[in-house]
Amino acid sequence: MSIPEVLSRIPTYSVELGLDLRKVEDRFKWFIASILFAKRISSDIAKRTFKLFIEYKLDSPDNILNAGWNRLVEVLDEGGYVRYDFSTASNILEALNTLKNIYGNLEELHKHSKDSEDLERRLMKLKGVGPVAINIFLRELRGIWVKADPKPSSIAIITAQKIGFSDVKSFESQLVRIGIEYCKKRRCIECPVRSFCSEVVYRMSGESS
Repeated sequence: MSIPEVLSRIPTYSVELGLDLRKVEDRFKWFIASILFAKRISSDIAKRTFKLFIEYKLDSPDNILNAGWNRLVEVLDEGGYVRYDFSTASNILEALNTLKNIYGNLEELHKHSKDSEDLERRLMKLKGVGPVAINIFLRELRGIWVKADPKPSSIAIITAQKIGFSDVKSFESQLVRIGIEYCKKRRCIECPVRSFCSEVVYRMSGESS
């Protein structure tokens, strides 16, 4: 099996969360998920917290804004964002207020953007939406939003180099998952691309000598 075939079997985070990014409403949900994933916290906590947002109907700008700060803090705490509950709640509310007041919604923000760099600049002006959140959000919107074309993240590039793969953009989300879930945790034996990895081959040759 080739590298692209193996990578194509690894679900992106948005797919794992049950989102169809061709749908406007799911693109907004993915925006919220991207903010959660961008925090220095485990992906499991981010996924659990996002699922609580969906369960409690915090799945649209109006619903989140109407819920208010206290309710967001409660949900974030329940999900495990104890260290980041206050700041994340404040940032999400301020970001959505800015988004609503200036553009109306995310789709209009994209429409008003001249190109990929302008899109990222506009997103960066939303409170709490930094480079990490923007990369997470936009990398899965390539091919859906015309102007979504962020520079590949360093973790995706490093992972691709390890397996001798050059088409980083097409499989960035999968490469990031491998880097986070296997490389960083030294779970080489379980890694789906271990047979292509230079580090695994080098380690195995060292053990056999």
